[in-house]
Amino acid sequence: MSEAADFARLMRELKDRAGLSYGVLARRLHTSTSTLHRYCSGEALPAQFAVVDRFARACGASAAEAVDLHRAWLLADARRRAGATAPTPEPAPEAVPVPAVAAETTVPVVGPAPAAGTEPVVRPFWYRRRAAVVAAAGLAAGAVAVALLAVTGPDRGTPQAGAGAGAGAGAGTGTRGSGWGSASAEATPSVPGAAPGATPTDPAAGTAQPPAPSGEPATVPAPASAPPPMPAPLKAAVRSHVWAAGCDHAYLAERGPGSVPPPPVQADAPAWATAQRAVHAGSQIVEVTLHGTGGGAVVLEGLEVRVGARRTPPAWNVYQMSQGCGGGLTPAVFAVNLDAPRPLARPVAGNDAGNRLPAPAFPMRVSADEPVVLRVEAVTTGCDCDWSLDLRWTSPAGSGTRRVDDGGRPLRTSAATGRPVYGYALEQGRWAR
Repeated sequence: MSEAADFARLMRELKDRAGLSYGVLARRLHTSTSTLHRYCSGEALPAQFAVVDRFARACGASAAEAVDLHRAWLLADARRRAGATAPTPEPAPEAVPVPAVAAETTVPVVGPAPAAGTEPVVRPFWYRRRAAVVAAAGLAAGAVAVALLAVTGPDRGTPQAGAGAGAGAGAGTGTRGSGWGSASAEATPSVPGAAPGATPTDPAAGTAQPPAPSGEPATVPAPASAPPPMPAPLKAAVRSHVWAAGCDHAYLAERGPGSVPPPPVQADAPAWATAQRAVHAGSQIVEVTLHGTGGGAVVLEGLEVRVGARRTPPAWNVYQMSQGCGGGLTPAVFAVNLDAPRPLARPVAGNDAGNRLPAPAFPMRVSADEPVVLRVEAVTTGCDCDWSLDLRWTSPAGSGTRRVDDGGRPLRTSAATGRPVYGYALEQGRWAR
């Protein structure tokens, strides 16, 4: 039996024992029913282990069963990456010689000796091989760093003793600096140990460089620039004027009821609110639809709330978009309390005509063929808040953060407690209290 078939068999056994249908499991894993069926039949293999971990949890797998499923996925994924039709022995890394150990044996973990009366912790052979590869990569990186230091020398943009005041500039901004110091076009690079005024030498050739002709500035090599940040492999469509059940919402506006036009339909709400300079009153629902832009999958790891400003709510009027409406669907959301000192996006279950909708949970998998819709509902009773969301993601090419806001501007939600409330009277054609 191949590695992929063995992995699919374990998935089917867990699914059958849990008594869950493909549809129920697919909703819990935030994937399609057809994709999950292909996983369980051996026709496809999950690209990320996050899907496997959520599947094991949804099926109530024990710790030992989860480990077996993880190992089966690792073997199947290794076979897929290798592209071989038959298993071949994996050669040991040349940079780190490893004693030959049979595949069925175990290797003790390096560390302090176990206490008397306890058994040593052991790891299987496949774990030892992964550790050896990691160690080899670490040694290779160290060798490259030493080689670069030998070529560039300590003066090529490296901060010297006493220059620590500017060492942390730019830290924590989300972009990585180049790490090079600035140099003037007229400055002459210094050489450690050389007398003042000595001619600089080329460290590669070891010969003195002739001084620049009179009247011409000395040439200084341009510092290496940092690579540009990798763009997020995601497309995001943000709707910041989502009404509950498609009709229930309220706005704060400074204008009096005689100057405010009738309420719009939900699709025209952004233009109506912009024209009235209106602000979301009491609560705001934001809906984000995400698509992958590459061929692989992207894993959404978490959602963080950032409140940029808190002000006293304005003493404006509240305009209700509807006198009351209802529906049989309450979608599952991430609820945010903007009044909290550190607001969090908390998953909340929904309801569909009496049927419970499971609360959304990270991690989530998104690709070009499998979009994900995130719904966030923020509320406040005490502040006029500017806020945004940071969506953390990872992919085979890297990881990063995707900012969710209102077209480059922060989202804005204001408390409306104690403000005059107006509803639109259709029979009279005007706003009334």
